[in-house]
Amino acid sequence: MPSLRKVVRRRRMGSIGLKLLLLGALLVVGGFGYFVWLVPNREVVLDRNADGIVVLTGGDSRVTDAFELLASGRGKRLLISGVYAGTTSSDIGRQVVDYNRLLACCVDLDYSAVNTVGNAVQTRLWALKNGFHSLIVVTSAYHMPRALAELSHQLPDIHLIPYPVVSDRLRIEPWWSNSTTTKVVLSEYCKFLAAKFRMHFDPAPAST
Repeated sequence: MPSLRKVVRRRRMGSIGLKLLLLGALLVVGGFGYFVWLVPNREVVLDRNADGIVVLTGGDSRVTDAFELLASGRGKRLLISGVYAGTTSSDIGRQVVDYNRLLACCVDLDYSAVNTVGNAVQTRLWALKNGFHSLIVVTSAYHMPRALAELSHQLPDIHLIPYPVVSDRLRIEPWWSNSTTTKVVLSEYCKFLAAKFRMHFDPAPAST
């Protein structure tokens, strides 16, 4: 029969474990609220230009929006990061017919990146090569928090200006009212947490 001391110790450990579990749950829930707050629900109006523009592929309108920014003089060059293998400049040119002149002179294609970490690494190399100190970042609204986290980790002393691409669905209905949108938000939050956890143990690159 266990002694009274062991019983008390066991109960105390169980109480501490329960409190830690509840604290962890509160942190996760609170973190999710903070993440949702970070997700923009409307497109921004830029109040300044940048040295360069980077667009992370994955959405139909992202590249078009990035070309519009380049055409309006918001940046000197554009990097399209995460281009599918086999996609040529001509393929992109057919999507942005009005900007073929810019495509020929001021756009770089990155085929190496296959995820957001790769996007950030390739953007770092591109920014260093061109001597850029500020970048406009174009990606979807849901992806923006994680994209900025990864880019900030790789480029700690380069000013990043977010330009979120907001879907029509996000404009007209809250994320929790649609199961598909809810899954996207939850998935991005989990990936955001994993990225922040990894970066905590992954030293940032040397200053640019």
